[in-house]
Amino acid sequence: MSSNHPDSDATDTAVLPNEQWSSVSKHVVNSYLEANNAFLAAMGLSPDSEGGRLAVGGPDTAEAPVTEVAFGDETWVMKRSTDDYEDLGVGDYVRFTKPIQETDVSAFAQISGDTNRLHLGEEFAEQTRFGGRIAHGTLVAGTISAALARFPGLTIYLSQDLEFQAPVEIGQTVTATCEIVEVLGETQYRLHTAVETPDETTVIDGEAVVVIDEQPTEDDD
Repeated sequence: MSSNHPDSDATDTAVLPNEQWSSVSKHVVNSYLEANNAFLAAMGLSPDSEGGRLAVGGPDTAEAPVTEVAFGDETWVMKRSTDDYEDLGVGDYVRFTKPIQETDVSAFAQISGDTNRLHLGEEFAEQTRFGGRIAHGTLVAGTISAALARFPGLTIYLSQDLEFQAPVEIGQTVTATCEIVEVLGETQYRLHTAVETPDETTVIDGEAVVVIDEQPTEDDD
């Protein structure tokens, strides 16, 4: 899946030569393994290790520990309007920023099975309306889910509407903003969701409905 849905033509459905496809596949797998190992290393784990729990870091992270998420990365930045679950209401927001890197695209292609040449084949992508490779639209939209997970409490998706307005180049940094616009019930909320680039171009716009429950109490045992 890609944002802005480029027009289909004969070249869109062409099959890569076996040698070229093998090369692309090997690149995807190797990049996925590198991303996985880097992720484990960032948590202080080896590929055979288990467990691990870190709080999100970054210069603009909320002062309180972000217990809602399991780990963070130094290139990720989170800001939120409140750290208190009991204070959640209309106007509260979370902003989550991260770069969409080559390893993200390769890993997403491997995990999802979306090996669209627009995302993986440079020569092919150069011939499209985008003039080069772009990130998967749903990969970029995943930053909305990442932002929702950082509200105080435990966020559960009920629905998400998305409008893809512009492509994201590989290597670009994006910021997802989720803001509560309506309280639908005791723990159910409607939010405006958007993803922007640093020049404030909106690449994805939409609306979500979520439940935000109180954070479960962890068993010290």
